[in-house]
Amino acid sequence: MAVVAIIPVRYDSTRFPGKPLATIGGKPMIQHVYESASKARGLDRVLVATDDRRILETVKDFGGEVVMTSKSHSSGTDRLAEVAKKIKAEWVVNVQGDLPFVRAQTIARTLGPLRRDPSIFMGTAVTPIYQKEEWLNPNVVKVVTDSKGFALYFSRAPIPYIREYEGATNGCPPTAHLEEGRILGYRHVGIYVYRRDFLLKFSRLRPTALERTEGLEQLRALAHGYRIRVMHVDEPSVEVDTPEDLQKAEDYLKNIEAEGKR
Repeated sequence: MAVVAIIPVRYDSTRFPGKPLATIGGKPMIQHVYESASKARGLDRVLVATDDRRILETVKDFGGEVVMTSKSHSSGTDRLAEVAKKIKAEWVVNVQGDLPFVRAQTIARTLGPLRRDPSIFMGTAVTPIYQKEEWLNPNVVKVVTDSKGFALYFSRAPIPYIREYEGATNGCPPTAHLEEGRILGYRHVGIYVYRRDFLLKFSRLRPTALERTEGLEQLRALAHGYRIRVMHVDEPSVEVDTPEDLQKAEDYLKNIEAEGKR
């Protein structure tokens, strides 16, 4: 009944080549992700899956476990599945490599429903969006769910449309009208939990038009009729998608280090 966390990373990111090796506080980002994920309770193993020798050597240098995968994979899910075929595990946790400060409790909370309910094959997490800039950013994926906590849709566009602000940009309230503490929507956190057998099946499903349109793999599961359980978590809004995001990550690290010293 082992739980294995896999961090799939590649060097040739479209928006930010070399992203896993970009430094935050003097450490490569992949090391931050690895160390953060390793703190989660319930994980039996954490490893990095990559197709790049530079990343392989970097992970080895800081003492992490890493495996080489094929360069032909078109998605992180395919890379994950290659590794999952070779390991013994009941559950596989996909931790995205752009989450340098992912919280241990986020991983544990996302895993929980699958351990309790065998009818759930796949799970992920969301956290509230309060800032208009984040709400309108296409690099921030938004999620809407049903009354039972299962995903209805994921999008790079702001969803749901806020009709009371019809006429404003994408139905978003003007900055002057934003109420303090108002939740505009929910941001998808790059954590997925799969039952291993479902992950292998999922990787064989054909990509759909929705997935290609949005550039979001999870839409493949929804389009093929599989439900995704969504857990609400308190996760910092620190994802590194572009070089500009590095400064936000640096600022966040300085803040948490300062708080730790107090």
